[in-house]
Amino acid sequence: MTRSPSSAGARLWAALAAERPLQVAGTINAYSALLAEQAGLRAIYLSGAGVANASFGLPDLGITSLNDVCEDVRRITGATDLPLLVDADTGWGTAFNIARTTADLIRSGAAGMHLEDQVAAKRCGHRPGKALVTAAEMVDRLRAAVDARTDPAFVVMARTDAHAVEGQRAALDRAAAYVEAGADMIFAEALQTLEEYREFAAAVRVPVLANITEFGRTPLFTVAELGAAGVRLVLYPLSAFRAAARAAAAVYATLRRDGTQQAALAAMQPRTELYEVLGYHAYERKLDELYGKDAS
Repeated sequence: MTRSPSSAGARLWAALAAERPLQVAGTINAYSALLAEQAGLRAIYLSGAGVANASFGLPDLGITSLNDVCEDVRRITGATDLPLLVDADTGWGTAFNIARTTADLIRSGAAGMHLEDQVAAKRCGHRPGKALVTAAEMVDRLRAAVDARTDPAFVVMARTDAHAVEGQRAALDRAAAYVEAGADMIFAEALQTLEEYREFAAAVRVPVLANITEFGRTPLFTVAELGAAGVRLVLYPLSAFRAAARAAAAVYATLRRDGTQQAALAAMQPRTELYEVLGYHAYERKLDELYGKDAS
């Protein structure tokens, strides 16, 4: 694969300029990132839930570490040039830890990250029982991240969970403070109406992201609806993972029930498609070139 000479952060900004609003698809591993690229997506995402659920079989409750996330980031960015936005949870600590988070994610190939204003013992943004740090503490998190950037184009996005905890007005006030602290974009979590997104887009002078996750508080608004409300990025954090998990469960049940996978074949990706995504035959040709019988 030929790498773009620009930084990953610059590629994310370029994608944002090329598509309005920019669709950002969740990819839990390198192969799903290749599938997203094949489908024509311009940007991809690694969620904390994706790392916890898929890589470790754990719930998304802040159990995984920075190193766990960076390992998945390196695998994904090693396979595709698509800019990768990464869920950095609460930053894994205070100022120096957040600085390390920023630097390590940049070194791992990420195009940007989002930090959230929940307490360290965080919860899923669409679950009850969330607790927030003060706006001042979140501002300190963001300042530490911005100060630690080695790539000025690396995106530092501020996620606020305040809408579900303190209400829309408080969420807007927090977002304004986060932009003032240097946040490049705002992740407005768990909004419930297009008018609320419209208010966010009008209130802040940076791009706003809508998290369109299934089975949560936010309705499954379309790209057109969100674009009309002023949203600049539309995130689908775990859509493909959820579909793949349901498909895998069905295959395992079929094997156990039937003693053969025959009934599940129609739902499987054929070997030919797998090889096409991976560029398998090019690898074989290179092996023949390097180690073939006729090689001199």
